[in-house]
Amino acid sequence: MFTPWRTLRLPVYSDPAREFMAYEPRTRLYVTADLAEGVRIELASSQAHYVATVLRLKPGAPVALFNGRDGEWRATIESFARGSGVALVERRMRAQGAGCDLWLAFAPIKRARIDFLVEKATELGVSVLQPVLTQRTVIDRLNLERLRAHVLEAAEQTERLSLPELRAPITLDHLIATWPRDRRLLFCDESGTSPSIAESLARAQSGAWGVLTGPEGGFAETELDALKKLPFVSAVGLGPRVLRADTAALSALAVFQALLGDWVSESLAAARAGEHSSRQP
Repeated sequence: MFTPWRTLRLPVYSDPAREFMAYEPRTRLYVTADLAEGVRIELASSQAHYVATVLRLKPGAPVALFNGRDGEWRATIESFARGSGVALVERRMRAQGAGCDLWLAFAPIKRARIDFLVEKATELGVSVLQPVLTQRTVIDRLNLERLRAHVLEAAEQTERLSLPELRAPITLDHLIATWPRDRRLLFCDESGTSPSIAESLARAQSGAWGVLTGPEGGFAETELDALKKLPFVSAVGLGPRVLRADTAALSALAVFQALLGDWVSESLAAARAGEHSSRQP
């Protein structure tokens, strides 16, 4: 039964600072320093401003810290002073795991859409973000610092323990030449001649994968032909409708995660691996 907020009774503490200690922290901050019990972490000026001014947290409030190496740690805000802050690390709440090994290679698109794409791809678990310049790419300059800020914010909000690596743009030819041959590449083919992504991934094995999507104008014919000839590429279709570039990338990532990625339970993944091995000659 729903209880109106006016009738809720909150616990009373003699020390206001102890109220924060009764709950696990909801505020997560990415730091670059090593994390260990008893270490004091100096917050960046932007983090201190956000925590003190925007969230209005006080000394004694709990926060969660992560650095992509040491897991996630509970810490307590010790002090704020002149645009800075200090947090005392107390205990580890989550160990650092291997994470999802999924890359996204994408043609840069207009500012608002690429900001959205980078943010949501981070939420969907990618480990590498690789901008790719194709023949029809109209955006040739990227503000990587702005994009990194979106990556950081998305990682903090979605309880990731690491940040995806945001790489500098490269040409499609360079991507093909340097692509690891033991990593499959799921190529989103807008020509309508490739099997559906669900059909293709149903026959595939989990492991190291990447997703490649093109620009708003699509890939050139020569690029399509070159990609389809590569032995490590799986060309797939994304349904009967024409999708915007950012929609295509996020759709492909979501389908991959649902069928082969970290949305799949360990028991189902093991069963699929057994089925795949039994079909081998």
